[in-house]
Amino acid sequence: MSTAERRRCAVVTGSTSGIGRGIAERLARAGYNVVLNGFGDPEQIEELRSSMENDHGVDVRYHGADMSKPAEIKDLISEAATVFGGVDVLVNNAGIQVVSPIEDFPEDAYEKIIAINLSSCFYTTKYSIPHMKKHGWGRIINIASAHAKRASKFKSAYVAAKHGVAGLTKTVALEMGPHSITSNAVCPGYVLTELVEKQIPITAEARGITEEEVVQNVMLGNQPTGEFVGIEELSGLVEFLCTNEARSVNGAILSVDGGWTAQ
Repeated sequence: MSTAERRRCAVVTGSTSGIGRGIAERLARAGYNVVLNGFGDPEQIEELRSSMENDHGVDVRYHGADMSKPAEIKDLISEAATVFGGVDVLVNNAGIQVVSPIEDFPEDAYEKIIAINLSSCFYTTKYSIPHMKKHGWGRIINIASAHAKRASKFKSAYVAAKHGVAGLTKTVALEMGPHSITSNAVCPGYVLTELVEKQIPITAEARGITEEEVVQNVMLGNQPTGEFVGIEELSGLVEFLCTNEARSVNGAILSVDGGWTAQ
């Protein structure tokens, strides 16, 4: 069965909350079958899965793969391909953050950030590409960060991982271009998600400033618009990248940061 004859499948990692959830909702609304992934309360995840399925008339599944474990990632992609006949869209969104001066940075936290924020993108891509090649079409979209282009203090592991995601994105674009498979990275500035909210008091302590100063000077101070980026802005760009009109957008590192990286 060709891609055109079956409903396409989108796998979105880290999609039980925040940016990933918004992207999964947007793709379901656009008619994709969706595989959710992430941690959370099982009842709440099931409520999300069933409501998304009912609201948009698509098939929505959940897989609880730990993005730090390659074997579980392989099973996630394999199960998605078995259930839906392939993996057509891969959105690598899963991520964690730890804020600490480098000399105090916990080594186990460094390893986990690299595993979840960078290495998982390699493994999901590696295992998805054969299914995309089979159908002669695919979209790989990595949710990176403005930190894929700029560094910030006390985020050594996160910045290293996101720079790595940018490089991986470009390499895959070069290899997969001849197969009608595109690879792009979306680089948001600060989005007011649970992950970002948790950073505020930690950053305040690390920098010796108030939480209000963290929001206004450290976060929004970098964004000329002075506003947090909206999840709907990111999900709208992801949806566009999945269209045929975006087929020549390949290897792009796309900023959605209110102008932060224009400086």
